[in-house]
Amino acid sequence: MKTKFSIIIVVFITFASLMYSCNTIAAITDVGAQVASAAGVIDQNIANAISQSARAIGTAAEDITPEQEYFIGRAVAANILTNYSLWNANALLTNYLNLICTAITINSPRPDVYNGYRVAILDSNEINAFATSGGHIFVTRGLIAAARTEDALAAVIAHEVAHIQLQHSIKAIKSSRITQAILVTGTSAAGAATGMDVDELTSVFNESVGEIVQTLVNNGYSQTQEFEADDMAMSLMGSAGYNPSALIDMLNALNSVQTAGSGFGKTHPTPAQRITNAVKSVGNITVADTSASRQARFAAVAR
Repeated sequence: MKTKFSIIIVVFITFASLMYSCNTIAAITDVGAQVASAAGVIDQNIANAISQSARAIGTAAEDITPEQEYFIGRAVAANILTNYSLWNANALLTNYLNLICTAITINSPRPDVYNGYRVAILDSNEINAFATSGGHIFVTRGLIAAARTEDALAAVIAHEVAHIQLQHSIKAIKSSRITQAILVTGTSAAGAATGMDVDELTSVFNESVGEIVQTLVNNGYSQTQEFEADDMAMSLMGSAGYNPSALIDMLNALNSVQTAGSGFGKTHPTPAQRITNAVKSVGNITVADTSASRQARFAAVAR
């Protein structure tokens, strides 16, 4: 029992170190110990020992690394693939999207991530796209079908790359409501020696993971973050030689086909809101319009 309990605590502390800054981890665990002591769950000596450990963890923990970003993102990607199937019927199209992604990322402020950027197609007519901190980008068949040019596809991919480079998913994790879970874990850890059920601790940990997935995939980012991603997407497009105004073209296309409450409509501001925001910034990006030269290869792949 003690060994099982120790393993769970180590796993949780590792998880918590990914989510919070050093000082936050220490402060939350310290408060949890003192609250438990005041409530009579543990005595003051145990509370003080936990507080000392918390401060040690806070000192030793490091800021999130690219490797940690990747493994968090991979877990999110795995969750996405429990709800969608990959579409591998058209390897040419998948390769084409990855070439567009490479053109965008290689000219970006962060040309590489821990295990590289990858684009995959989801077998769904829903109009949607997802990106994880691990560099995984998923685009549905429905969203691809809504694009009329390569530059429009580049706009979709650039938007998702922007989410990754702006670390929006990591920020969502840090701001998700798992503080209570950490507090409960801290007090449960203190009380385990007196017979507290270890399954309760495991359940709290699992619930906190579910909270993160809910924040990243189902609720969507804030309107401010979506606007930030659009602004950065247009900058990324310009750096790669794509026409930034293609983002507005794509949003106009989405405005005519998107159903509120599903796909992009569930997790993003309305296309009209995003267009209003994008119009404010697009004029600040100057790039020669070479889109005509790409239309032939787009048409070939679209067929």
